[in-house]
Amino acid sequence: MKVPFLDLAAQSAEIAHEVLPAWQSILASAGFVGGPDVAAFEEEYAAYAGVGHCVGVANGTDAVELALRAVGVGPGDEVILPVNTFIATAEAVSRIGAVPVLVDVDDEHLLIDPAAVEAAVTGRTRAIVPVHLYGQVAPVEALDPVAARHGLAIVEDAAQSQGASSAHGRAGGLGRVAATSFYPGKNLGAGGDAGAVTTDDPRIAEHVRTVAAHGSTVKYVHDVVGFNSRLDAVQAVVLRAKLRRLDVWNVARRAAADRYAELLADVPGLRVPSTRPGNEDVWHLYVVRVEERDRVLAELGAAGVGAAIHYPTPLHLTEAYASLGYRVGQFPVAEAAASRLLSLPMFPHLTEEQQVHVAGVLAQAQTRTRVPEARPA
Repeated sequence: MKVPFLDLAAQSAEIAHEVLPAWQSILASAGFVGGPDVAAFEEEYAAYAGVGHCVGVANGTDAVELALRAVGVGPGDEVILPVNTFIATAEAVSRIGAVPVLVDVDDEHLLIDPAAVEAAVTGRTRAIVPVHLYGQVAPVEALDPVAARHGLAIVEDAAQSQGASSAHGRAGGLGRVAATSFYPGKNLGAGGDAGAVTTDDPRIAEHVRTVAAHGSTVKYVHDVVGFNSRLDAVQAVVLRAKLRRLDVWNVARRAAADRYAELLADVPGLRVPSTRPGNEDVWHLYVVRVEERDRVLAELGAAGVGAAIHYPTPLHLTEAYASLGYRVGQFPVAEAAASRLLSLPMFPHLTEEQQVHVAGVLAQAQTRTRVPEARPA
């Protein structure tokens, strides 16, 4: 049996009857940039996230950069973020000329560690970027007092968490501003690159919209230096169709996560993920931890299971950020996890039969894994 890591074709088939006529209408009108579909999606997604404003942009990386710029982050400022995130989170900081300050994560959920954030604050810190990794919600409520004490902005990276919530609210509406990505593989994915910034602050929303349109609110009148990052109508049509189905698809992901937990409960040497108290995760990724990860990954692939790794190298060990001067061993939780992380197939249309196959292959691979002996207390 072949089990893909992600099945976007199933999503496309489900929405094709809505999307194709809308695309034909766009082609006929030549209204490719902006227009009623973009405006409608922005309004609908703002309501979904529980905020007053949504500004559609070209991609998730731009969204993080625009959000940081809107809260006043500039060259030479420091921005604190977790070391185990996709590099785009740090790239957005670097593109402003600011400095990414990396911190470790908690061992259970691999989310940003509030105590490490507090220890990393300096006089140059301007913002904290909690990443809602794997479809969880980071502990923003524990970061709020840190931000308040030091006058910092919380800028959520909500790229993997559309629809996720905690006891304190929904991802994308917990900080001063949030950035999200609609890359096709996300829980809410476009038909190409797309992103958005969400906020309750109308001034932040206006700043993002202005900077993303070449610093202009009126054609050929440029108030600030900006760049071009706009959501196009073709993507907005796809996003509107998928947004109407997002809650149902997230329920299917939760059911799949529960099934994995049951199927894998007795597999030795395997650590399955858990949900942070008060959270309702949307399982963008289902990430287990195994010993001999690379061998296990190869065995899964040979059996037709499309597993993956998110992420193999913590940011401080990438060549791109060697100049920050961090050393091996400085972030022990993220480093230990990086060699063990294994993402199993996870998508709304995943079947029970497919999951049984995945679990069976993984359990068989684990029988050949030498589990380290527990150290005496």
